[in-house]
Amino acid sequence: MRLQNKFVFRSHALVPILTFACDACKQVTLHVPSELEAEKFVGRVNLKECFKSANLIHSSDPDFQILEDGSVYTINAVLFSSEKRNFTISLSNTENHEEKKIRVLLEHETKVLKQSHSKEKVLRRAKRRWAPIPCSMMENSLGPFPFFLQQVESDTAQNYTIYYSIRGPGVDQAPLNLFYVERNTGKLFCTGPVDREQYDSFELVAFATTPDGYNPEFPLPLVIKIEDENDNYPIFTSETFIFTVAEHSRIGCTVGQVFATDKDEPGTLHTQLKYSILEQLPASPTVFFMHPSTGVITTTSSQLDRELIEKYQLKIKVQDMNGQYFGLQTTATCLIHIEDVNDHLPTFTRTSYVASVEENTVDVEILRVSVEDKDLINTANWRANYTILKGNENGNFKIVTDPKTNEGVLCVVKPLNYEERQQVTLQIGVVNEAPYFRETTSRSSMSTATVTVNVKDQDEGPECTPPVQTVRIKENAPVNTQSNGYKAYDPETRSSSGIRYKKINDPKGWITVNENTGSITTFRNLDREAESIRNGIYNVTILASDKDGRTCTGTLGIILEDVNDNGPLILKQTVIICKTVMSSAEIVAFDPDDPVNGPPFSFSLEGDSDSEVQRMWGLTKINDTAVRLFYQNDPPFGPYTVPVRVTDRHGLSHVTLLNVIVCDCITENDCTLRVVPRTGIGEIRLGKWAILAILLGIALLFCILFTLICGTTGATKKPKAIPDDVTQQNLIVSNTEAPGDDKVYSANGFTTEIVGSSGQGTFGTVGSGVKPGGQEIIEMVRGGQQAQTLESRRGPGRPHTLEPGLDSCRAGHVELDGCRYAYSEWRSFTQPRLGEKVQLCNQYDNHEHAQDYIRTYNYEGKGSVAGSVGCCSERQEEDGLEFLDHLEPKFRTLAEACVKR
Repeated sequence: MRLQNKFVFRSHALVPILTFACDACKQVTLHVPSELEAEKFVGRVNLKECFKSANLIHSSDPDFQILEDGSVYTINAVLFSSEKRNFTISLSNTENHEEKKIRVLLEHETKVLKQSHSKEKVLRRAKRRWAPIPCSMMENSLGPFPFFLQQVESDTAQNYTIYYSIRGPGVDQAPLNLFYVERNTGKLFCTGPVDREQYDSFELVAFATTPDGYNPEFPLPLVIKIEDENDNYPIFTSETFIFTVAEHSRIGCTVGQVFATDKDEPGTLHTQLKYSILEQLPASPTVFFMHPSTGVITTTSSQLDRELIEKYQLKIKVQDMNGQYFGLQTTATCLIHIEDVNDHLPTFTRTSYVASVEENTVDVEILRVSVEDKDLINTANWRANYTILKGNENGNFKIVTDPKTNEGVLCVVKPLNYEERQQVTLQIGVVNEAPYFRETTSRSSMSTATVTVNVKDQDEGPECTPPVQTVRIKENAPVNTQSNGYKAYDPETRSSSGIRYKKINDPKGWITVNENTGSITTFRNLDREAESIRNGIYNVTILASDKDGRTCTGTLGIILEDVNDNGPLILKQTVIICKTVMSSAEIVAFDPDDPVNGPPFSFSLEGDSDSEVQRMWGLTKINDTAVRLFYQNDPPFGPYTVPVRVTDRHGLSHVTLLNVIVCDCITENDCTLRVVPRTGIGEIRLGKWAILAILLGIALLFCILFTLICGTTGATKKPKAIPDDVTQQNLIVSNTEAPGDDKVYSANGFTTEIVGSSGQGTFGTVGSGVKPGGQEIIEMVRGGQQAQTLESRRGPGRPHTLEPGLDSCRAGHVELDGCRYAYSEWRSFTQPRLGEKVQLCNQYDNHEHAQDYIRTYNYEGKGSVAGSVGCCSERQEEDGLEFLDHLEPKFRTLAEACVKR
C-alpha cells in the first residue's frame, strides 16, 4: 500500500507530490507540473530505506540534484514534453564498494483522476484539502480516559458530508483499540496509558469519505508521538565490578570502567547519567576517583601497598537527570585487588652460619638457610635464588633452593681434604626470581650471610701421589738389576711406613716388586725396541695398601734408556727399476734405536772391488737416511741380488740383500717380470694392465664375431632354417692395404668359407695380401688337417669350404695339396657361387626377384616406394636370426647384445 502526501503551491506555484515506497529500492513516483523552474524542490525520496550506509549519492539526470536527506531539486529549468520522465539515483559505499539504485518516475500532474462517485473522467488539478496535524501524548498518562488528543478536519466538509476513520497500529493492529476517531467530528481519542519504552510512536492513517464512498482527500499520515517520562532507573551492567591494579602505580593510572544503561529516551536528561563513588573501604586514605561522565576509575595516589592493604571495596552510584537530586539512581559494588610487585627483597634471618663436614665426603647436605620476604607467597616475587659469592673458588660447594620451603640448601659436590684445609669460609647472597621493581643492580641491595664450614679429619688409606712415577733403567741392564720403585704415603703422617706394595699389571713380566719398600728388580732382559713399547716407556701398575686394607693404585713408568744394539735396516727389500724411464731407485734405511744411535747412515755395496756387483751397480747419497742405487752398465731385463751394508753413526752395521728387478715398464705397477721368492728363477707374469688388455681384446673379438653372424641373416619373408655357412665362419682381415706375411693363421681354428662381398655376404677368417704383380693371395690354415681341392663340392647341408692346409699362392696361382690352379680357375670357382648368393638375396618364396636386389647403379626406383635407395639400408636385422637360439649357452648373452630388440 502506498501513502501519498500532496503539496499544492498557490498562485501558480509548483505542486510537487511525493510517493513513499514501502519496499526498499523500489521505483518511486513523483507528481510534478509541466514546467519546473531552476532550483525548485521536486519531492523527497527515502534513501535510508534503500541503503542505510551510503556515503555517495549520484543522479543520472544532470537536471536534478539529490541531497543527503533525499530531497530532489532541479538544477536547470525543466519543461516536460510528455507525461512521464525518469532517472536513476545511485547510492554507493566507497569503503566496501557496495552499490544500490533507485528508479525515480516523474509523472505529469494533469493525468486522469478517477473519482469513485462518478463514472465520468474529470481532468483537474488536485488541491490541498487537509494537512498532517502534529500530535503527541505523555506516556503513562493517568487519564481520565478516553483521553482527547486532537481533531482531524477536512476542508471538503464545507461541500460534502464527511465521515472520518483511522487505521494502523493501535487501531486495527496491535495494540488493538488504543485509539479511535469520532466518525462525524474527526476527534481523536486514546483509550488508555502507553509505555514509551514499548511504543515510542504510532503511525496512523486518517481517511475522509463521503456517505456514498467517495474520497475527496488523499489518505492523511498521522503520527502520534509518545512523550518520554523519567520512569526508568539507570541500571549498572553488573552488580559487582572486579578490577586489579598493581601496587605503587603512578597517579592517574586507569583501574577500570563501569557502565550503566537507562531505558528512557536517549538524548534527554532522562538518560544523561552521572557516576560517583559513595564509599571506600577501608576509608583512608582515599586513593580512587571516578569520572562522572565515563565511569572510568583512576588512582589518586602512588602509595598503594599490597603488604598493607591488598583489596579495596567501593560503593558506586549512577544517577540520571545529570545527577540532579530529583534524578533516579542505582548503586553497585566495585572490588579492586592490589597486584603484588617485587618491592621487598629477601633477607636472611641470620647473618652468619656454622656447618661441618667430613673430608672426602661428597653429595651431602650440610646446611639450610632461610630468608624473609613480604611479597606474595609462592610467586616469582617471593621465591628466592641463592648464590655463593666468595670462598668456592675450587668448586667444592653448591647452594640450591628448596621449592617447598624457599630455603637455601648448601651441599658439598667435591670432596674436601682435611690435610689441605681445615676450615672454609663462604659468603652467600640471595635475590628473588623476579627482578626488583626499582631496577637496581647494586650488590649492596642484595642480602648476604657468612657460612663457616669446618672440615673434619677422617682416617684415610694410603695416598698414591703423584699417580704416575718414573724410574730410568738401561735396556741392556743385566737380570736382577735393582731400582727405586713406586712410593705411596699416609696422608696424615706423610710417611710410607707400614705400606705394602704389589704389582697388578706387568705386561711382559720383566720386573718383580719388593712388598715392603716398593723397589723393583729386573726379572728378564729389557728391550726398548720390543713390540708394544711406546716412546721407550714400559708401564707397570702398582697396588699400595695399609694395615687396615685400604688401598690406592698408581702407575710406575720405567724409562728404558737406549743402547745401540740394532743396526740400520732397509725395509723395502724388493726394488723395481723401469729401464725405459729411469736408471736408478731410491733406497731408505731405518734404525729402531734412539736417534742418538741412528743417522746419519753410510751405505756401501758388499763384495770385492772387482766383483760383478761392484762393476754393475753404484750408490749415490740423497740424505742421511737414503741413497740412490743405479746400474753402471746396460743390464738385460731380469732380477738381480745386490747386497748393501748400512752403518749408523756409531759404526754398527747390517747387510741387506736387495732383490733388484730391471723391468720393461713405465711404472712399477706395470712390471710383469717377477721373481719366485724361494727359487729366484724369473718367470713371466701378467700385470694388471696386460690382463685388462687381453680381456678387452677377447670381448672385442666376440663382439665382432657375433656382429658378422648377425649380418649374414637375410630379411626373407618366411623364416628360414639355420644357415649352413654361419657356424663355420672365421674373421677376415678387411683393412690390409699392403702385402702381408706369407702365412696368416686362424686365431680360433674355425673352418673358413669364401663368399661374395654383397651386403648380406658372410665373412671368413682369411689372411689376404697382394703379391707383386697384382695377384690376390688368400691363405687359410687349419692346423694338422688335410686340405680339400677347389673341386670339392658342397654336399647336402654343407657350405662351400676351403679347408686349411694350403701352403701358398704364388705368381697368380693357387696351390692346394701340390696341385696348381690358374687365377682364372680360381675365379671360375668363386664367381658362380657368388652370383648364386646374390640372386637369392631377398628372393620371394615364389622364386621371383624381390624389389630390392642387385641392380645397376642408374636404377631410379621404378615401382619402388623407396626410390633408388635399396632396402638394404632399412633391413630389419631381427628377421632370420632364429639360429641364435641354437647356439651354445655361453654365446647367447653376447648374441643378445648384438641384436636390436
